[in-house]
Amino acid sequence: MSDMMTLSATKRDRAGKGSARAARREGLIPAVIYGDRKDPLSITLDANTFRKLINSPGIFSQMLNVQVEGEDNSVLTRDIQFHPVTDVPLHVDFLRIAKGAKIAVMVAVEFINEEKAPGLKTGGILNVVRHEVELSCPATAIPESIVIDLDGANVGDSIHISAVTLPEGVEPTITDRDFTVATIAAPATESDDSDAAAEGDAETEAEGE
Repeated sequence: MSDMMTLSATKRDRAGKGSARAARREGLIPAVIYGDRKDPLSITLDANTFRKLINSPGIFSQMLNVQVEGEDNSVLTRDIQFHPVTDVPLHVDFLRIAKGAKIAVMVAVEFINEEKAPGLKTGGILNVVRHEVELSCPATAIPESIVIDLDGANVGDSIHISAVTLPEGVEPTITDRDFTVATIAAPATESDDSDAAAEGDAETEAEGE
């Protein structure tokens, strides 16, 4: 587990709202570890440490080692409940991951070589259909992102998932169609801009009547 971030946690003897509120007053975040056919484990985490982790990218696709009283737990963050006003994390759900398991995670899409795309050079627009793609991955080999090379992409081109090189053992969870990840759309013309402006003026006049 040397490649995982380790979080130290303490077991909570009692669950419930009262116990959770007491933990928060002490600068802790209540959490639960569940899954892998084991009993749920109620724990508390240091709030400052976990807040720093939240601000890092890929929080929901990063494997963590939560150490509870000397016992290692390989987990993924599955849900974070935030305060509706302050955005302070109130509770965290961790999914326990069995050794050798494959899981479904949302992975960000990254685009490179935009400056080498003829379609973008001539004013075309990169239309991102999916900013994230759900992938089935080995739990110990979750990619940080999938990379799409736009070198040579022209106006009218569509980039489908089949054109994306995925790491070994990784595949899309959608298997019944070759779905679109992005397209290169034609640049807006002056007439399009004029029509849009005219529509905006008409809406303004209608609102003023």
